[in-house]
Amino acid sequence: TDDAFTLHVELPGMSAEDVDLSLEDNVLTVSGERNFYDESDAEGFRRIERRFGKFHRAVRLPDRVSPDKVEASYKDGILTVVVPKAEEAKPRKIAVSSGA
Repeated sequence: TDDAFTLHVELPGMSAEDVDLSLEDNVLTVSGERNFYDESDAEGFRRIERRFGKFHRAVRLPDRVSPDKVEASYKDGILTVVVPKAEEAKPRKIAVSSGA
């Protein structure tokens, strides 16, 4: 948008505590580890599912952001990160005067 960069990261089945988010030298890094274990017993069979693994994603942001105003929220498996643009990076209207 004109005021901020917004990133949406899909992280189904994870909790907010499982996600690490950092911003250093204009690189936004999302990382974590997924641990999923499901076991079910039914008539005549047993099913076990395991899904696990670490992940790490980095996104380079433009130079003109406000790192101290970054906000992150996590709801229904979607991590939303809003990185505001610095005041000098926002577009502005410039008035054009006539030469007369």
